[in-house]
Amino acid sequence: MIRMMEAGVAPVDLTAQFVTHYHSDHVVDLPDVVMTRWITQQLKKTGPLPIVTPNGPAQRFVERMLDAFDDDIHVRMEHTDSPAPRLKVTSFDAPTVSTEVWRSVDGLVRVSAIGVRHEPVRDAVAYRVDTPDGAVVISGDTRACVEVFELANGADLVVHEACRTAAMAKAISGTVFETIFSYHSDTIEVGRLAQQHGIPRLVLTHLIPAPQTDKDEKRFADDVRAGGFTGELTVGRDLMTFEIGR
Repeated sequence: MIRMMEAGVAPVDLTAQFVTHYHSDHVVDLPDVVMTRWITQQLKKTGPLPIVTPNGPAQRFVERMLDAFDDDIHVRMEHTDSPAPRLKVTSFDAPTVSTEVWRSVDGLVRVSAIGVRHEPVRDAVAYRVDTPDGAVVISGDTRACVEVFELANGADLVVHEACRTAAMAKAISGTVFETIFSYHSDTIEVGRLAQQHGIPRLVLTHLIPAPQTDKDEKRFADDVRAGGFTGELTVGRDLMTFEIGR
């Protein structure tokens, strides 16, 4: 919510919100987006927030996430004579092939999804956003897998999670981090798959372990290059923006 506002996007400006999976670091702030949108609609009424989510635990989270705010919602409704916050939830089974899950009213923006490899988390997906200016793919959380890169065929930009699994294998051996790293995307493998599928531009996000210095960031980039990637590469930071266009 804070980063969104810093980027100049108010919750009432959102056309739709997309959920990749139910891990807390991906959904914990979603109630804030919904509540803040509802409260600020006193100034700009835009209706319920459309939320698109895979079926299963992510859908259940969305449907229950405002329960903890019932007293807050009740007193605000009484105080301002406002209707209750409403959601417009669209859910879908995580598909095995690229499948359209949302389209803008004017038909110019289309969002497709595909199931990814984040087991034991099930029903995790990546998204592709197609616009008249180009296409962007967001991996969500996943092991490095062909599904994401097949979804990215012809895309201008891929935003992909990155974990230094192979590079840190000895350091994490026998620790809980070996288990945690095992269902995230190894940086070297991401580089290999991105090159194999002709990805022109790659942005790394969800960096594990989180870099503390420029030198740490460079290690992520070096890993991807070691995997063979020769395209344009950026180690992402909050509030970065990218231009695409044909």
